Amino acid sequence: MPASAHDAYLESTILSADPVELVRILYRTALDAVREARVHLASGDIAARGKSVSRALDVINELNGSLDHQTGGALSRRLSELYDYMQRRLIEANYRQEAEALDEVSALLATLLEAWQAVGTASWPQESRFEADLRQMASLPEFQAEMEYAPQAWSA
Repeated sequence: MPASAHDAYLESTILSADPVELVRILYRTALDAVREARVHLASGDIAARGKSVSRALDVINELNGSLDHQTGGALSRRLSELYDYMQRRLIEANYRQEAEALDEVSALLATLLEAWQAVGTASWPQESRFEADLRQMASLPEFQAEMEYAPQAWSA
């Protein structure tokens, strides 16, 4: 049973959402958690920062776990790599108390959310823009440098 009217509304929204809207909700939740972590970093509230980072990690882990690698192919794999990268950056941000890493993850999440906003309301050519945006993010020097050192447990 929801504890408040807000919780009841949120529960109703989630239960009635289509799969694309659920992904959007997850992105918004992750973005909110990263923004909260940034606020807590600035205020010096270590416990609250850790809690917010953990929440963002949990949401990104949920997004990563929901990928269908059979159907998604290369796009799914690239998205999974990007999620892994964001999780590493969040852990670094929390450990090293780096606002820049939080800002980077926030920007990546915002870009992905923007792409998902177009999915479901767009035609196929616009949806391919999502893949182009993802490919562009994966080509960022920060992402490429990080991936050179990332363990490749999934490779042969």
